[in-house]
Amino acid sequence: MITLLLLAAILLLVVVVVIFFIATYNKFKRLKNAAEATLGQIKVALKKRLDMISELVDSVKSYAKFEKETLQKITEMRSSVMKGGAKDVEKIEKETRRILGDIKVAVENYPELKTSETVKKLMDAISSIEDEIARHRYTYNNIVQEYNTMVDVIPSSWVAATFSFSKMHYLEFGEIERPETGWSV
Repeated sequence: MITLLLLAAILLLVVVVVIFFIATYNKFKRLKNAAEATLGQIKVALKKRLDMISELVDSVKSYAKFEKETLQKITEMRSSVMKGGAKDVEKIEKETRRILGDIKVAVENYPELKTSETVKKLMDAISSIEDEIARHRYTYNNIVQEYNTMVDVIPSSWVAATFSFSKMHYLEFGEIERPETGWSV
């Protein structure tokens, strides 16, 4: 009788451990998939912003001399934004902010551009997309924080170690220093 109870207790313990591992593994996968989906939304928003920056450059280039290299860089970033991971997205974001800052400085130097309806609409649309990117980045980083915490804490860290789950990379979009123009970068 005691042997049967001991066997039942061991079986119950094994079942609980297996259920825990399965549930924790599935949560890791759900979080990773949610992070990847959110990163995809960030990429789409970055591509939209690059498209609008390209339109803005077209509107501004008759007034300000933009290097051919800048236009080529925008085209390259537009084609590569969907292919990269989190670190590539950070690099594209930083370069996009730099280019946008240069454009904003040029617009400030030409009052007729600053009052142009097309330029105003594009700048407002870009600002709206920047807000969207910030919301998605916030969501992504929250998901990554939960995932990384699970990688670090016991007992979920045992599942992470068993299946070689490593920490995910946070998105950190730094601010670019620009001369004061009245426009935010």
